[in-house]
Amino acid sequence: MGAVYVLGNPSARGGRERLDTVIGALRKRGLDAAEVGGASMAEALDAARAVVRGGADRLLAVGGDGVVSVAVNSVAESATVVGVVPDGTGNDFARALGLLDGDLQAQVERALEEPSRVDAIRTDHGWVATVATLGFSGDVTARANALRWPRGQFRYTVATLLQLPRLRTIPISATLDGRRLDHDTTLLAVGNTSFFGGGMRICPDARTDDGRLQLVSIGDVPRRTFLRVFPSVFSGRHVKRSEVTTDAGTVVTLDAAHGSAEVDLWADGEVLGPLPVTLELVPGALHVAGVRAD
Repeated sequence: MGAVYVLGNPSARGGRERLDTVIGALRKRGLDAAEVGGASMAEALDAARAVVRGGADRLLAVGGDGVVSVAVNSVAESATVVGVVPDGTGNDFARALGLLDGDLQAQVERALEEPSRVDAIRTDHGWVATVATLGFSGDVTARANALRWPRGQFRYTVATLLQLPRLRTIPISATLDGRRLDHDTTLLAVGNTSFFGGGMRICPDARTDDGRLQLVSIGDVPRRTFLRVFPSVFSGRHVKRSEVTTDAGTVVTLDAAHGSAEVDLWADGEVLGPLPVTLELVPGALHVAGVRAD
C-alpha cells in the first residue's frame, strides 16, 4: 500500500486528538501516513482532491458524515479507496455499511481492508453518500447542527421536538426517470442508504449496491398526524402508512412549485444547495474499505 492520507475535522470536539491517534496507529503499522487538511472544510476538500488527482491509494475519513461527504466528493469515480473511522454525531454512512463496530484500533484496521464497490448519488451541487432530504428533515438537521448538546442520535431527537411546532408543507415538482410526480410534502428523502439523522431508517429499501435510489415522501398532513407517522421512521415502518409514498429509480429532478420560497436540499448532514436539483444514482462510484453490511 502506498501513502495513506487522513482527512478529519480538527476543530470538532476531540477532532485533533482523534486525528493524531489515527495517524500514529497507521505509522506503527509501517505506513506512510499524512494528514490532509486546511483552515476550513472547503480547503480540506481542495487538498483532498489534489491528493486524489495525484494518485493517492487510500483516503481515510476520520469523523462523521460531514467529513465522509468531503472524502466522497474527493474520490468519487476515481481509483482511490476511502476508509472510514467514524467519530461524528450521525455516522449514517458508517452505520449503513457496517463500519461502526469495534474500538479505534479495530476501525483503523477495517479502514485498511480490501474495498467493495459502493453506489453514490451525483447532483448539481456535488456527491451524496447517504440521503438527500428537504422539508422537516432539513429543518431538523439545521436545528441539530446549532445545538451544542446532546451528542449523537439524541441531538436529532431533541432537534425534532424543537422543530415540530414549525412543521410546514412544501409543494414539490418531481420527475423520476421521466415520470412526473408532483405533490405536497412535509418531508422528502432521496436515499442511497437507509439511514439519516443518526440512525433513522428513512429509506428502508435503499441499498448501496443495487444501482437505484429510493424516494420517500410524507405528504401534506397536519401536525397531529405527522406526530403519529414520524416515530416509525426509526424502524422503517413509516413506509407502510397511507400518508407516505415511496418510489425508486435512477434519476430524479426536484423543484419547488412556482411562486414558492427557496427550498434547500440537505445531504450527509450539511446543506447541499437550493432547488432545482437533479440527482443521479451512479453504480459503484466509490471504493470503500471493510464494508460489512448494507
